[in-house]
Order: sequence, then C-alpha cells, then structure tokens
Amino acid sequence: MFGKKKQVSTIDKDQLELIENAQKRIKQKKRLYIHFVIFLIGAVFLIIANTVLGIGKDFTIAGINWFVYAILAWLILFLYHFINVFITNKFMGKDWEKQQLDKLVNLQQARIDKLKQNFLKEETKIAQTQAYNEAKDLPQPSEKKNSNELTIIVAAGENNAIGKDNSLIWHLSDDLKRFKSLTNGHHIIMGRKTFESFPKPLPNRTHIVITRQTDYEVPSGVIVVNSLHDAVDAAKNDKQPFIIGGGEIYKQAMPLVDKLEITRVHSIFEDADTFFPEIDNTKWTEVSRTTHDADDKHTYAFSFITYLRK
Repeated sequence: MFGKKKQVSTIDKDQLELIENAQKRIKQKKRLYIHFVIFLIGAVFLIIANTVLGIGKDFTIAGINWFVYAILAWLILFLYHFINVFITNKFMGKDWEKQQLDKLVNLQQARIDKLKQNFLKEETKIAQTQAYNEAKDLPQPSEKKNSNELTIIVAAGENNAIGKDNSLIWHLSDDLKRFKSLTNGHHIIMGRKTFESFPKPLPNRTHIVITRQTDYEVPSGVIVVNSLHDAVDAAKNDKQPFIIGGGEIYKQAMPLVDKLEITRVHSIFEDADTFFPEIDNTKWTEVSRTTHDADDKHTYAFSFITYLRK
C-alpha cells in the first residue's frame, strides 16, 4: 500500500519496436567489429606461426603456403558477415518486409476502392435504367382518355356464358343489329378463334386479330398482332375501338377498357364452355338499360346495358 507505485510505460508499441530494432543493430555491428579484430589478429598469428615459428613451413598447396588459404577462407567468412549486417539486413530484414507488406496492402486497398467506385457507378446505371423502364411501362390513363374510348361489346347469359364450341348459344336478331350499329366504321379487336367463327370479315370494319401464330394468313385488310397491347396500339387512331372476344381476350381487356356494352340474356346456359368475366360493381357504373321480352323472333328475354368505369 505504501510501497513504490509501479510506473506505467508511456512508450507506445511503434516506439518500442524502433528501440528494439536499434538495439539489435548495435549488437550486430559490435559482433562484426569483434569479428574484424579477431580476423586481423588471427591473420597475423597465422603468418607468424608459419614464417617465424616454422609451423607447417613445408606444407604448400599448388605452391602456395597453407596459411594464405586459411586467411582467404576467413576473409570470405568475414565478407559474408559484413554483407549480412549492412546489405542483406537492410533489404531483407523486418523493416524491409514491413515496407513491402505496406506497399502490397496499399495496392490492394487502391484496387478495392476502384472496384467500389465501379460498382457504385454500375448500380447507379442499373437503378436509372429500372426507373426509366418502370416509368415507361406505367399506364397513362389521361392520355388514353384523350385518344379513344376502348369498349367491350358482348352478349352473356345470367351465368356469364357467352358461347360453346366457338359459336353463340342463341340467335337474337336485335342483338345482332345493335352489334352492327355500334361497331360499324370502327376497329374490332378479337382472338383468332373468334375471327375464324365468321364466314368472312364483317363489312365496313377494320379487323384486328390477336394470335401467337407467326405465319397466320388472313384476307387483305385484316391486321394480325401478337398481343392485346399491340392490338390497342394498332387501333389508336379510332375514337372507339371495340373488343369483341373471345373469353381470354375479354379477361385480359377488362382492366384496360373504359366502357362495357353488355347484352344480358336472361337465362342460364349450363352447357356453355366460354364465359365472360364477372363485372365488379365497385369499379363499374351502370348508365343505361333497355329490356326486351322474349317474342317470336327472340327465344330469350334480354337487356342492353351500358357500363362506364368509375
């Protein structure tokens, strides 16, 4: 408790390493100096032993006294010691290793920094491209409203049945007249099977047929496209193009159209194989309805109903 307080060294690690290296160098140089002194004394002793004391006086190698070889061998050993202290130690010692390691680390860090910069640039380009593509693919409802009013026209039963075996289940003359009156002079968009259900293209209308077939042959004046998007684009100059079927085309078109012209046939057709999508009343508003009873020309009662998107 009352003894001397142990002092804490204030020398940091780097300073301590420098001191230790300096002390090591001093020891190396002292050993070299001692070696040099011993070499000189030893060389003089060998000369005296041979010339004065006569030790091995008659022993020669290739006509040269043995002590000359001994002194040369010792000189070579001393030169090796000298090179190791002043040359090899400088370039291959711990300091040299540390310098080379620092250089290598700096080079690697520079490469990493460069890779990071390139990666950030590439990420920025990718983000810009994605943003551009997303903006380009966004629907433009205001522009579409100004250009045309895309309309679905269909006759469907109470259970949304619209056909069987690629043909209508009923024959309603007033419905056919209404179809002709509304679509006359306009573009009509349809799938391949719907187009093939016609004996020939309908007069005074521009037919746009959607098919995946690349070599599909059609009469002159009929436009063939590969998607609904391309079909709508092909009819962009028409103020009111109509989508007339079939079931899959109606399903794809429901989110895109502005208006529905429905002939609701007041009967249920269980044997149908094609159906119209359910109309979501939260998205559509009924704006007009005209009902026709069954009569001599019409087997079923039906209503003409018009919906507009809310």
